[in-house]
Amino acid sequence: MGRNTEHRRALLRNLVTSLIVEERIETTITKAKAMRPHVEKMITLGKRGDVAARRLAASFLMTRDAVDKLFEISSRYGDRQGGYLRIIHSGFRRGDGGDLAFVELLGSEKTLDEKRQKRAELRAKRAEESRKALEAAEEENKAMREQEAANESAPPEEKGDK
Repeated sequence: MGRNTEHRRALLRNLVTSLIVEERIETTITKAKAMRPHVEKMITLGKRGDVAARRLAASFLMTRDAVDKLFEISSRYGDRQGGYLRIIHSGFRRGDGGDLAFVELLGSEKTLDEKRQKRAELRAKRAEESRKALEAAEEENKAMREQEAANESAPPEEKGDK
């Protein structure tokens, strides 16, 4: 992968941590294929579920949240003997033309759909709020224009009468 050993190890640790936390990431095909054995090992540790496995996983993964999530999601793969990942080619990167792929954990479709649904609801809520704010601003503008028109049509007050 064109990196020295320490940089490659840090890169793979970060990729594995991100995959476990997010359950789906986009990276190059080369990196996806390189991270596969590490993810498989982490999920196997998660399936073991003992303290030693938790400590080994914590020494590789970057965050405590990732370790906790690893031990939660590894129950999905109870009797499965490997093959926990799906690598899907997603096209080429603009700029340098690198092969890109989505890497996702099997069985993560439900959580990804829930996240997608949440994002759609949030987007709809924001659109509704902005529409209401726009309508309120239009009403305020209309009221100000009416008031200005009323002020212009009223007879001017004479300054000398006071």
